[in-house]
Amino acid sequence: MTDDVRAIAQRMYEAFNARDLAAAETIFSTDFVSHPLGTVGVDSVLKAWSGLHTMFPDIQVVVEDMLVDADKAAVRTTLHGIPAGVEAQAPPSMMEIFRVQNGRIAELWGMSSLNRPGR
Repeated sequence: MTDDVRAIAQRMYEAFNARDLAAAETIFSTDFVSHPLGTVGVDSVLKAWSGLHTMFPDIQVVVEDMLVDADKAAVRTTLHGIPAGVEAQAPPSMMEIFRVQNGRIAELWGMSSLNRPGR
C-alpha cells in the first residue's frame, strides 16, 4: 500500500507541473474532500489548479520530503516560478497530507506560506 500511496502523490505533483488537468480525474476520487478549501469533488481541484496556473504561469511544485504510512502521505514542497514581487522570501512552501483510498486521493489537509494577491 505504501508504494501505491507514494506513486499517486508523485503523480499528482507531476500532473500539476505538466498542467495536465485531465489527469485529475484519475488521481482524485469523485468525492474528494479538500479540507483547506472546504470543497468536495474533482472540480474544486481543477479550479484551484487553473487559478494557480493563471496567476503564476511558471509555477512548479518541487517535492522536498515525502513520508508515507499506510494510506496517508505527508509531503513538504517548495513552489518555484513565483515572481519576486509576490514572495520576498525564498520559495514559498506547502505542507500537505493526503489520504488515499482505492488508488485515488480521497482527502487533503494542508497549509502554504504563499501569500496570494487579493487574499
